[in-house]
Amino acid sequence: MTSILCKNGRVWDGEKFYCADVLVKEGLVCKIESNINEVVDFVYDATGKIVSAGLVDAHVHMKGISPDQYGIQAEMSCFPFGVTAAADASGGYGNKALLDSFQLKNVVFVSVGFKENRAMLDDTEQAIANYGDRVVGLKVYFDTSISEVTDITPLKEVVDFAAKHQLIVMVHSSNSPVAMKEVLGVLRKGDILTHAYHGGANNVSEDGYECIRESKKRGVIIDAGFAGYVHTDFGVFETAIKHDAKPDVISTDITRASAYKRGGRYGMTMCMSLARTFGMSEEEIFRCVTVNPARALGKEYEWGSLRVNGTADLAVFEYTDEAFDMTDRAGNRVHDFQGYRCVLTVSDGEVVYRR
Repeated sequence: MTSILCKNGRVWDGEKFYCADVLVKEGLVCKIESNINEVVDFVYDATGKIVSAGLVDAHVHMKGISPDQYGIQAEMSCFPFGVTAAADASGGYGNKALLDSFQLKNVVFVSVGFKENRAMLDDTEQAIANYGDRVVGLKVYFDTSISEVTDITPLKEVVDFAAKHQLIVMVHSSNSPVAMKEVLGVLRKGDILTHAYHGGANNVSEDGYECIRESKKRGVIIDAGFAGYVHTDFGVFETAIKHDAKPDVISTDITRASAYKRGGRYGMTMCMSLARTFGMSEEEIFRCVTVNPARALGKEYEWGSLRVNGTADLAVFEYTDEAFDMTDRAGNRVHDFQGYRCVLTVSDGEVVYRR
């Protein structure tokens, strides 16, 4: 197995930034300290770059797990952006064996549909069984443009079902039939609101973002869930940052329809770049793509941090001439001549991407 030494980098270990070298041997992080001098198979000079714990994307759509029109090849949509672990957000078409075959570390949210304002739960237990211990939660589209929903009743049914099965709930709610305060009021500690900054009906800006501030205090997880410009209103998101209603998690919602098509090289690094342009600090951004999503998915002891004797999942980033230019559906344009770029990804101690 390859031994790797990242020299002279600015380390993000999941909790803080500091300058150090990182030594990887036998698939584990052996040392994180200054001036490591050992003979290794591969030395990477990370001067001027960030050496981070591998990123965790809490909302993707993987081929064979999500519906065919969304699913994208797992590793190719994640490794080039520094993502070493991810959660499929609408599982129902695959099984645990398929997820086990991916090199990308993964979990799944089983999709639950709505019909005539009721949750369709009859086949949910079988779907949960198909994925076994890969299941962390249920995903619903509480959205009048997608589902037959008219009030909060079916969402309550899903939350009650999830509680009985010790699962969390991820809610897509771009055009809710009720106020976002009511949606968030149903969610429990650990449940996730994705696409939190959409500009559709009943969005979080309508009460001055108080619904987000209040729900975060209760432990509800707020996921930016960018989806490029599709499920994010850049004006809503930028104003939320100014009103202390920042996300806990930044995810991509990457699909076949979004990769390489949305104003640049779309992936986690572009989402991070958008957040930085809108005013989030670098520490806030890296927390939202490492330790926070790992914790939200119940994987805080396995993913999202760099620690000695821990699994060697890491990525190296630079903030450089990675331009992007996107205009959302409301006509808000955001562009920058600089952005984050992944230059190296290591998974289980092996180089899986190098720019």
